[in-house]
Amino acid sequence: MMVRPLSLDLRTRIATALSDGITVRAAAERFGISAATAVRIGQLDRSGKGLVPAKIGGYVKPTLRGAAADAVRQRLQVKSDWTVRALSADLKAAGINVSHDTVWRFLRSEGKTFKKNDGGKRARPPEGGPVPDAMEDPSAPA
Repeated sequence: MMVRPLSLDLRTRIATALSDGITVRAAAERFGISAATAVRIGQLDRSGKGLVPAKIGGYVKPTLRGAAADAVRQRLQVKSDWTVRALSADLKAAGINVSHDTVWRFLRSEGKTFKKNDGGKRARPPEGGPVPDAMEDPSAPA
């Protein structure tokens, strides 16, 4: 059985009963809901946020929108060879608190890739230098 929110009509009747002075427990028993639900509906009514139920479930991964997305695009126009971590650190320094993973997902959605060369192959050796063996440790002294 799927969970579903209480109807707006029922929420309105509960809020009206609570504002008329009925106790939370009496309202809960009268309308067949829990006392905690009656408390939450009363709090929503008093805060002025409205009684419309919120969406249930549906986690959405964080993504950059609006001014934050524009800030990333502007930085990429000025300097195109950012690392994702450096870009996220620069955004944090500018007051936009964002994780590197969120920046990465945004860049991927914009079609930006970070490959060493066009073919996605291994980068070329330095001018005149020997090509390292595939099993050779690149950090080992020559």
